[in-house]
Amino acid sequence: MDDPQDNKYNNSSMTLNNSRFRNFIIGVLLLVLGGVVGYRLQPKTDSQSKLPVFELKNTNQPQEYKEVDFKQFWEVWAILKKDYLDQEKLNDDKMVQGAIGGMTSALEDPYTLYLPPEEQKRSVEDLQGSFFGVGIQLGYIDNTVAVIAPIKGGPAAAKGVMAGDLILHVKDAAKGLDKDTTGWSLNEAVNNIRGDKGTEVTLTLFRKDNGNQPFEVIIARDEIVVPTVELTYAEKNSHKVAHIVLSRFGEKTTPELEKIISDILINRPKIDGIVLDLRNNPGGFFDGAIEIASEFIEEGVVVSQKSKTQQQDYKALGNARLANIPIMVLINRGSASASEIVAGALKDRKGAKLIGERSFGKGTVQDARQLDNGAGLHVTIARWLLPSGAWIHDEGIPVDVEVKDDPNTPEDEVVLKAIEEFAAQK
Repeated sequence: MDDPQDNKYNNSSMTLNNSRFRNFIIGVLLLVLGGVVGYRLQPKTDSQSKLPVFELKNTNQPQEYKEVDFKQFWEVWAILKKDYLDQEKLNDDKMVQGAIGGMTSALEDPYTLYLPPEEQKRSVEDLQGSFFGVGIQLGYIDNTVAVIAPIKGGPAAAKGVMAGDLILHVKDAAKGLDKDTTGWSLNEAVNNIRGDKGTEVTLTLFRKDNGNQPFEVIIARDEIVVPTVELTYAEKNSHKVAHIVLSRFGEKTTPELEKIISDILINRPKIDGIVLDLRNNPGGFFDGAIEIASEFIEEGVVVSQKSKTQQQDYKALGNARLANIPIMVLINRGSASASEIVAGALKDRKGAKLIGERSFGKGTVQDARQLDNGAGLHVTIARWLLPSGAWIHDEGIPVDVEVKDDPNTPEDEVVLKAIEEFAAQK
């Protein structure tokens, strides 16, 4: 993998292709860095302390940033270089990346962030829907890195890895890695377990019903393809629905939906309606949300985007192949961003009933920029509004029928409730 279970920050941002914004922001960033690189330090002796004091000499700071003072930045840099105990940990590249990360953090917007090259690579792979790894969703159990679920058909599943297995240790000779997972963040776990196709990683696992003894599993990494849309048919008391699970809005979502739409249209006489399941969908591409919503909405505004200079309405694209089929939409606290656009549009434009729990509440649009060094920059460029004009940021979208799934039962209570609602409408 593998795929972190908690995608609140990693995968919840929406992408809008806008070359003008992209060029402008990248230009600003490079100009700022150019100004930083243009400084040089000259030692100067303080007459009282007799300690070296660094005087900043600006050689090429861009005119538009003449009032920005980087003196303290370089003072701290120089002190670390001169006095920090563990000099081997001083990595110029990482320190610059940390400074850029601090610049975006200063905005206090969790969705405007700098992704170092490795994290940017993983972010792109997640939206592409394929990557090289062992095929497990990662999370925490008892504060320990754990397998939330093996991906069906993946290398880990083939080796017998099961949901609930604790990952105690990871060993990878090629990476020079041989460490316990204690204290690892999900990002660390993902980066350490993922790797090139054909390479091997050894996981030390603990399974409660396996004699309380840790055991090792050697897994060869392979390409993991995670579908973003899946279709099943659910039935209760002779009432049948098409259950579409949409897990994210990625590059493959629209083509994957094509086959599903064809299947539903063939089975239309046998079903009472469609249950569009957006639970735990963290979002993805902005235009993907419009494309999906347009399969259910015949015309009119799907979503509006309000930037610092203008507001633009995005209307249904005219596909509407599923518009005449009754629909229920499932959401919960894990439904964010693009999934909230679709849920809100279906509610406002079609009167679709929302079932489950109030959604997450992410009402901003991010443009994802690829930087020259392989890093990424996600920049908040606009708010998005429901067709009603509502901005749901931090509030979420309320449901019409509140119900939670009980993980201790084999049934999905939320899906069953949706089927009951279809039955009640007949």
